[in-house]
Amino acid sequence: MGSWQDDLRGALDGLAYGARSALTPSVIHGAAIELGWLTTHLAMYPLGVVNRAGSALPARLNLAGLGPAQRGLLVSNVRAAGTPILLAHGIIDNHTIFALLRRHLVRRGFGSIHTFSYSPLTLDVRSTAARMGREIEAICADSGSDQIHVIGHSLGGLIARYYVQRLGGDARVHTCLTLGTPHQGTVAAKLLPWPLVKQVRPDSDLMTELAEPAPGCRTRFISYYSDVDQLIVPQRRGRIRHPDLVASNARVHGVGHLSLPFHSDVVHGITDVLTEPDDQPKTA
Repeated sequence: MGSWQDDLRGALDGLAYGARSALTPSVIHGAAIELGWLTTHLAMYPLGVVNRAGSALPARLNLAGLGPAQRGLLVSNVRAAGTPILLAHGIIDNHTIFALLRRHLVRRGFGSIHTFSYSPLTLDVRSTAARMGREIEAICADSGSDQIHVIGHSLGGLIARYYVQRLGGDARVHTCLTLGTPHQGTVAAKLLPWPLVKQVRPDSDLMTELAEPAPGCRTRFISYYSDVDQLIVPQRRGRIRHPDLVASNARVHGVGHLSLPFHSDVVHGITDVLTEPDDQPKTA
């Protein structure tokens, strides 16, 4: 049997295994929520095509007009409030996937929120990660900050991890938070022959490279993964498993792939982590 046939059989076996364990009440409820968020996101998607989100708040010389939470962060931890945050969306997506998270971060007092965008026609994680690095350097230069936080959904998280782990990005990125990212690849990627999708197969060259030693990597990683993620098969592959990385994995129950950036536990968890970025996060 040919290689593509083996790939297809492996992918179908993995998806069948996921389907057998998926038809529980909580999973069905999660699928209904996922459908609702998908409908909302599709309605918002055109806004992300014509508008690119930039900095959320202008530089401030006083606290006038700010809510209690915003004033509290600026007073208690001005460094946390001023550290730039970069949002990186997934494949075939745009910054509107972060609409709720972005609004919550602004309300909490974070004043420098940016987005990293890439085309659905992107063919390579490595070159896209290098471009992310150039954008991060520009953001740090403009803001005067020596560090940044990166939040990546799906492939955006993998691009951020590659930049940090393989391109020296740990010198800039304090905390890298990923949502539904195939850190160990996904069997579902074997269903599509697209070059970019091939890179997130479990046996790809990219996955082999990310498994290589990364001594001295200074960035803290936090991976939010769902136990019913439809695109990461099996779901445990959404966890970071690397002996050289300072990494925590937070399991989210009954939440679909697209719903992760909108889920209240994820949104509040990320905000809490970035409010006190040097505290140890809760994990599961």
